[in-house]
Amino acid sequence: MARALALGLGIGLVAVAGAARADTGKLLLTGGVSTIAGSAGGGLTPWAVIGSNATQGEVGFSGYATRVGTQDYSLTGYGVAVGLYDRVELSLARQDFDASPALALNGVAAFGVTPGQHIKMDVVGLKVKVAGDAVLDADTWMPQIAVGIEHKRASPGSIQSVYNFLGVKDSGTDLYVSATKLFLAQSLLVNATLRSTNANQNGLLGFGSAAPGKNGRSLQPEFSVAYLVSKNVAVGAEYRFKPNDLQALGASAGLGAGLREDDWKDLFVAWAPSKHLSFTLAYVDLGRIVPGVTQGRRQTGYYLSAQAAF
Repeated sequence: MARALALGLGIGLVAVAGAARADTGKLLLTGGVSTIAGSAGGGLTPWAVIGSNATQGEVGFSGYATRVGTQDYSLTGYGVAVGLYDRVELSLARQDFDASPALALNGVAAFGVTPGQHIKMDVVGLKVKVAGDAVLDADTWMPQIAVGIEHKRASPGSIQSVYNFLGVKDSGTDLYVSATKLFLAQSLLVNATLRSTNANQNGLLGFGSAAPGKNGRSLQPEFSVAYLVSKNVAVGAEYRFKPNDLQALGASAGLGAGLREDDWKDLFVAWAPSKHLSFTLAYVDLGRIVPGVTQGRRQTGYYLSAQAAF
């Protein structure tokens, strides 16, 4: 059902985008880039802006591809989004996470994880602007405010046995509210997002947890700041708090901090050579991801993303 919905939405997004593409567009980079979940924002966290180049009265389309690499893991993502009248954003994303280190879990129990196992996850998103305008209200203290929803479904393959051990679900829904303030005179953009979630590692390790882990939702803040160095180059940073729902379960199973989840952060530079194309390069620190099988190494590395918007 979820895959049929995702496919139907993807076809709908392309059809709507083909029917009416924005020819005018926003100021460069003020519409953000594509997050790993497909919505407009920074790389790790959504902003209140509506993706694509569409302004009021227009329909816009964007597509992106992203690659993240750390010491032990890698993730490939791609997706599409449609911006409707600078008010509503619909997005669809697919993530492919190389979970090869999980093979070491077979030494903990007979999980049956196969070599080279990947976890794939689909994300369907909806974002609605409810107040303010980042550009038109740039000379006031009023931010642009949007509410959003991200429904995620993971396909863990042979790691399903690990999901069962953890007592996690393979699907879940995040709710969030974002406030984005653009200070044009200072060439500065700041964003704060508050997310309601029970996702582990953004959903790649399922949703919730068996006791004594935390199964319920929690509120997690996320922050972004970007400085426009020139009209088409921005630098900035992001910080995303994470719920760490599985650590207590891991400790009770004798794994110590082997299931700990750390906050995510990055330093990025975004370049828009034209109003239709942008590239983002970042240094990311994702903390410890299942440190019980990676000797506790912090997962730092690169983030590279390309986006086309109309």
